Parts: sequence; structure tokens; C-alpha cells
Amino acid sequence: MSSWPFRVGFGEDAHRLEAGRRLVLGGVDVPHAELGAVAHSDGDAVLHVVADALLSGLAMGDIGQYFPDTAEQWRGMDSRVIVERALALVQERGWVPVNVAVVVTLDRPKLGPLRAEIARSVAALLSLPEGDVGISFKTSEGLAPLHVQTRATVLLARVEAAPGVSGE
Repeated sequence: MSSWPFRVGFGEDAHRLEAGRRLVLGGVDVPHAELGAVAHSDGDAVLHVVADALLSGLAMGDIGQYFPDTAEQWRGMDSRVIVERALALVQERGWVPVNVAVVVTLDRPKLGPLRAEIARSVAALLSLPEGDVGISFKTSEGLAPLHVQTRATVLLARVEAAPGVSGE
């Protein structure tokens, strides 16, 4: 493993959208969503990319290795469990997230009113101050109205390099 005190992780996810399904982003139910994510889990594309970014920062693969969509035990699972597990794996190796930036591409509904709630939810899962979680929203400009796509980057620090974090 690298001797540098910081690592950057990246994640990307996309889900097809269908009528009659829930739309959950960052652990928050999106009200008035006409379409929801088609997925083996709850389809929370924000939490999926956060978990993938955590894992990729330490070259630990992706969530499909830990929660395969072929395993019935994970059907319909709350994606917060995925983030909690990814975070635990990172912490077991002596690293912590410093900040995370997430971009959500979704044509509708408009998500701006949920920005603070989603940021709070992700921050709570990662034990970060809300101001260390950036959430940006984009549309596909009509190119892909039946899908949600997300991307995330995370900065990880070795525990001894992270301000205010003790190794105890």
C-alpha cells in the first residue's frame, strides 16, 4: 500500500427508472418521483457511488464483490448497509474519509430542495460534518430521461494524518 497519507476514490453508478418504484437518493426518499430505480437493492445510486468510491480509494474493488446482485439475501436491502460495510472496511485498514463530492444526473423530479437533506444523510453515515459532503445535481438535457446516474469522489486520509482523528 502507498506510503502517501491521502488517497482519492471514485465511484459511478446508473439505474434504469420505472413507474411504480421508489426513488431513494442518499438515504432520502424522493417525494413526488413518478419513476424509481430498478435494482436488486433499494437502488440508491448516491449511496452506491459513495461506497464504491470508498472501496476504490484503497483498491478494494466495488460493491458488487461484497453485495452481489445474484445473492437473494441482498434483494431489497437498504443501501445504508452497503456504505456502513464499505466504511468499516476502509477504517479497518486505518483510513477515514475526509470529504466526498457527489454528482447526480436526473431529469425529473428536480432535486434542489433535497440537497441539504441528502448531504446531511450522507454526512451522518460517514461521520463527517455536513459541509464536507458536496451534492450537485444535473439533468441529462433530455438525452436519458429514464435513468439516474451518479458519480462520486472521496478523499481518504490515514488515521494518523487526519486532523482531529486519533488512532485509539
